[in-house]
Amino acid sequence: MTQQAEPRDRSRGLSRRQLLSRSTAAGAAFVIGPGFIAAKDAAWAAETSVLKPATFATLVQMARDIYPHDHVGDEFYVIAVKGYDTEGAAPGIEAGIASLDAAAQGKGFASYLDTGWERDRVDILRGIEDSLFFQQIRGGLVTGLYNQKAVWPYFGYEGESYSQGGYIDRGFDDINWL
Repeated sequence: MTQQAEPRDRSRGLSRRQLLSRSTAAGAAFVIGPGFIAAKDAAWAAETSVLKPATFATLVQMARDIYPHDHVGDEFYVIAVKGYDTEGAAPGIEAGIASLDAAAQGKGFASYLDTGWERDRVDILRGIEDSLFFQQIRGGLVTGLYNQKAVWPYFGYEGESYSQGGYIDRGFDDINWL
């Protein structure tokens, strides 16, 4: 007995086949269509409303290069930079990514994403670290990344302790490393 494929409901967006056929590589992500990107390893996907998908994908990689944690997944970096996908921030972000691409000696920062040369990307970021754009992204990542409760277990942080009587009775004096 053969199964017949059900007709695709056009109101639901792209079919899986269309999604895969339309995807083009943009660094560490696939740009699927207007406003939608997904990671090559399918670990995350995001919709953008203002930023270009390629810009957003580069911003995620930039965030990972500024605060590299191999044990923290890309999806947390996506959440951390999602706040820059606004009407007010987008012009500055688009211009900042363009300057980042220019600093990559005409190759574009995204070209280093394809090759995976972290050292080269970090050198490019060091070259622009005094810029207002870099400082804005770096500063926003401190709270955008580390204020996510889902990230805390990766760093051994249990959260605030005042409501549970403070740290004194919650392992403050555990000195098993001596």
